[in-house]
Amino acid sequence: MDNLLQVGAILDTHGLRGEVKVFPTTDDPSRYDDLKEVELLTKEGTYRHLQVSGVRYFKNLVIVKFKDLNHINDVEKYKKCNLYVTREHAVPLEENEYFVADLIGLQANSDEGEHLGTLKEVLQTGANDVYVILSESGEELLVPAIHECVQEVNIEEGYVTLHLLPGLREVNKKD
Repeated sequence: MDNLLQVGAILDTHGLRGEVKVFPTTDDPSRYDDLKEVELLTKEGTYRHLQVSGVRYFKNLVIVKFKDLNHINDVEKYKKCNLYVTREHAVPLEENEYFVADLIGLQANSDEGEHLGTLKEVLQTGANDVYVILSESGEELLVPAIHECVQEVNIEEGYVTLHLLPGLREVNKKD
């Protein structure tokens, strides 16, 4: 669903009272403080609307309690399921910020007019994101998502323009 954005993945249950351990897939895990409802993608491929009744943090995880799911047996079946929010409930973006879901599939071109391929993945590292560009020949090109490299992102028209720093192609070559 294009209207949904992933905010987490349920890793496991937590205790006996229906809480789950969630790995947050958002830049700001504290966004869970204001999270009131989510869409859970079940293993069967259907969405279940859930209301959040409690949130607390443990290490790099978020412990989430859902309304009306009060026992471990109620949530056991949701292990390894993803949580989503609608765009209306998403955290507002700053200028030059984009949802990863909107970047995937963009056509990548160099600032010299060369078609590089399709943006297939965004790796989130500690320093900066990295765009994984898949060429038509099946080769991957890793491009840091920094101001020096990302010249333009146009979600509406479906492309990103990248400046390839000297040596970037050589670093990406596999021996």
